[in-house]
Amino acid sequence: MKTLVTALVALALLTGCAAAPDAALPTGPAPSTTATASSTSGAGLPASEPTEVRIPKIGAKSSLVPLGLNPDETIEVPPVEQPMQAGWYELARTPGEPGPAVLLGHVDGNKQPGIFFRLKELVAGDEVEVSRKDGTTARFRVTRTEQIAKDSFPTEAVYGDTTTPELRLITCGGSFDTAAHSYRDNVIVYAKLV
Repeated sequence: MKTLVTALVALALLTGCAAAPDAALPTGPAPSTTATASSTSGAGLPASEPTEVRIPKIGAKSSLVPLGLNPDETIEVPPVEQPMQAGWYELARTPGEPGPAVLLGHVDGNKQPGIFFRLKELVAGDEVEVSRKDGTTARFRVTRTEQIAKDSFPTEAVYGDTTTPELRLITCGGSFDTAAHSYRDNVIVYAKLV
């Protein structure tokens, strides 16, 4: 637990894009079998890897690549050379399981818009669909969207455990810091399974 708390505190130091190349995230194990078993009791869906995300309102659609941790314990991000590629943080819950699932995508890259370029346009009530390897689709409804400075990143709100299935979509936002070669803010969308 101490390692998780340390990693969560380190997350507040986000500095790159898509919750960023330099973002330290929880380093704990993948979802436990206890959490997966409880999800079959009606509180959510059983574990199944996500394969695709669709956000109809902003016309976003992407396959999902698994993202883990870099050797320095920062989260991997989808390749910036492929800005339309989204990813799923595989050390978090799978979309539909109780707890927060986390999807990352670039706002831009390689001098073109990224998959989450219009993410900041989402408002409460908008839908996000995530296809899963088991053939099911987890449908989420946005509860809120926020843009927040990376040095004020709401670590607990984004990655803290929840009793219901939830989804977090994260990208960069705000003004671009040319000296640091990164955006100053993150755009975070919070959603719940419907």
